Amino acid sequence: MTTARDLDARYGRTGRRRLPWIIAGAVALLLVGAFSWMTVAQSMGSVDADDLGFELVDEHSVNVSFQVTGVQGKDVVCAVEALDEEFGVVGWKIVEIPAGDSHSQARSVTVPTVAEATTGLVNTCWVA
Repeated sequence: MTTARDLDARYGRTGRRRLPWIIAGAVALLLVGAFSWMTVAQSMGSVDADDLGFELVDEHSVNVSFQVTGVQGKDVVCAVEALDEEFGVVGWKIVEIPAGDSHSQARSVTVPTVAEATTGLVNTCWVA
């Protein structure tokens, strides 16, 4: 009498069919883990800047207020710009913010301009 094991051996139905599925599952888990880690690592080093307002001091300067939220315990650098009516850059300043104890810091900086500005804003911030 032939058994199921004999029939499987005769027609090539062995446990090798599972091997590609096991390998594919392991690769999928590694990819999900790698993408998850990259997302977490990128967000840990990101800095967010929110414009709080601006005040035109005179035709050659504008005062820009903003809040920086991000990495605690590391220095942050921000590029602050003054723009004219046509959104052209008429002044900019690099602001270095030393590391603080809080997660968020508010700053106000005066940006010198070459022409009259109509607004001021933070272009970008990064960890120094």
